[in-house]
Amino acid sequence: MDLIVTLIVGLIVGVIAKFLMPGRDPGGLIITSLLGIAGSFVGNFAARGLGMSGPVGWIGSIIGAMLILFVFRLVKKS
Repeated sequence: MDLIVTLIVGLIVGVIAKFLMPGRDPGGLIITSLLGIAGSFVGNFAARGLGMSGPVGWIGSIIGAMLILFVFRLVKKS
């Protein structure tokens, strides 16, 4: 059950991140879900680096996913 919830939350976070950072990005449903899930990990990692403890929640996950999209676009340009 936790896996299903994680995938659904990842999809929602990925869609929100792509909505907030419009542009031409690859991926359909699966890539968007993976973006959201990876965004959660990046958000938690960044929060721990800033001294916060515990999960970062929706906002941190969305910021993490947006950070991944930003880095992807930088790498894609060069």
